[in-house]
Amino acid sequence: MDIDSIDSDGYRRNVGIVLCNSEAKVLWARRSQRDGWQFPQGGIEIAESAKDAVYRELYEEIGLSPGQVHMLGSTRGWLRYDVPPYYQRSKGTRFRGQKQMWFLFHMLGPDSDIRLDSVENPEFDLWQWVDYWTPLRQIIAFKRQVYRRALTELEPLAVGISGTDRNPI
Repeated sequence: MDIDSIDSDGYRRNVGIVLCNSEAKVLWARRSQRDGWQFPQGGIEIAESAKDAVYRELYEEIGLSPGQVHMLGSTRGWLRYDVPPYYQRSKGTRFRGQKQMWFLFHMLGPDSDIRLDSVENPEFDLWQWVDYWTPLRQIIAFKRQVYRRALTELEPLAVGISGTDRNPI
């Protein structure tokens, strides 16, 4: 991570991906070598736009190219969360937390298009489709408020896919 990717408030620029299938279920993935589940996400490189970063991360983390998805929209602005010190890496640049732009995609092809092994060191080792609001019950506590805000803001776009349950947790 390059120091320039951290803003003056100590937040690392990042994109989050909510991928829906035709039933408006969302892709939920387990971090490789860990027991935590989350949406795909990743840092924005220097001089990279959030839109360019989200398509790069979409490929790196779940093996999908732009032609295999349809972008439905994004959050209107950055959503921030602080990373507790005990979750930060001991090496490299320290940062306060992440500021994320969240993007909602509709997957166009079959489940077999998802490839967790498209890069040398995969971020995830398992994935599943879950109900739209399930991640709020399962995500680590320090990310929960950002997930709630992202899902709430993106939900009207997901409803157009198949009518998600409009009753968040």
